[in-house]
Amino acid sequence: MPRSINLRQVEAFRAVMENGTVSAAAAALNVTQPAVSKLVSNLELDTGLRLFDRLKGKLTPTAQGAHLYEEVDRVFSGLHQIERAIETVRREQKGRLLVGVLPALSGHFIQHVTMRFLESEAHVFVSLIVRGSPGLADWLVTRQVDVGILNARVEHPDLETEPFLTHPLVCIMPVGHPLSRKAVIRPDDLHDQPFVGFDEGVEIRRRVDEVMESHGSEPRLVLKATTAPTLCEFVAHGLGLSLVHPLMAGPVKGRVAIRRFEPAIDNHFLLAKATKARNAGLVDLFIQHARECGDQLMREALIA
Repeated sequence: MPRSINLRQVEAFRAVMENGTVSAAAAALNVTQPAVSKLVSNLELDTGLRLFDRLKGKLTPTAQGAHLYEEVDRVFSGLHQIERAIETVRREQKGRLLVGVLPALSGHFIQHVTMRFLESEAHVFVSLIVRGSPGLADWLVTRQVDVGILNARVEHPDLETEPFLTHPLVCIMPVGHPLSRKAVIRPDDLHDQPFVGFDEGVEIRRRVDEVMESHGSEPRLVLKATTAPTLCEFVAHGLGLSLVHPLMAGPVKGRVAIRRFEPAIDNHFLLAKATKARNAGLVDLFIQHARECGDQLMREALIA
């Protein structure tokens, strides 16, 4: 009748399977070869399974051995996940902040803000979640994130929002484009020009279309994108012109020409938090850093 097994037997079995030989398994476990051989033999005896064929001093896994290893490996993978979870809990006890950010600001901007925040709050464990504005608004309400950076108007009694990075859209174009000779770009300048626009689901696209239509201008749409960084890269590579928030042009600085656009199409982002936010002190500090970094990056973008 099979007897109870112990963890050391299972570890020895797993080590032999993963290292190929008893000697290598013994080295991995920092024990002697006879000890590994005995543990494996006892495991077979206690389970009633033949886990290895023994031929000329070598162990070759049987079908039963291979099957058992799959189960053992699954269990050990679960143990590793538990170890990682324990470490996460330990870190979270020291302070935790869940930050939701829309894709357009998930690169240089959020890295800049987070690094400045961690300079003074190195003990805090920060989780960054990248999602579109509608999803982030829902997560803020349900407390799945502590602070959010959005680009769509949000009205909910349990949320506090404030606009930031407020600035009209600017026109970006490939360096050397004929329109770069003008200080101000107007709708009629963009008529029949190759234009890289936002997807219809993006609020800026609707507002730009309204301005163009009201002025009788029809830019020639050659590509649409859901995120500003993608759009800016295509402009930098010469595909066409576009209208974006000036901060979005930062990563392609020097590879595009940036000009004022009139009539002004105002654009801003939102800082949002729950009215009764957990970790309120950390949330407010992160928002403060977001404002300061935003002001700094905006100044740099406008100088460029």
